[in-house]
Amino acid sequence: MHTNVPVVLDGYKLQVTEDPVLKMRQDENGNDVAVTDREGVQQYVVMVFGKPRGQDGRPNGRGVEVKVTLETEPGEDITSGATVELINPRLSYWTNDNGKHRCGIAYRATGVKLAG
Repeated sequence: MHTNVPVVLDGYKLQVTEDPVLKMRQDENGNDVAVTDREGVQQYVVMVFGKPRGQDGRPNGRGVEVKVTLETEPGEDITSGATVELINPRLSYWTNDNGKHRCGIAYRATGVKLAG
């Protein structure tokens, strides 16, 4: 199982597409509760659109929107439309076989900051 694989985003422009929010899940009673790490620190979610930067006059390639879990509070300056950099971005492959085989890639970062 591949977990916490570093992601190199040099050459990509990342733009926030939705304001960051507290990461939530439903407990066994159907109540929404905040997601925390093992130390009890709340997690956040930010949606970013990543697109390769054009080089040598060539056009940019296609982009993709990605949901990223943040391990620290993003700060008030990280809002929809902001161009950002992810701090310590990584990905993990996950699988869940509870009657329906599901799998995917989860994206995480220690934090996020304004680009530049």
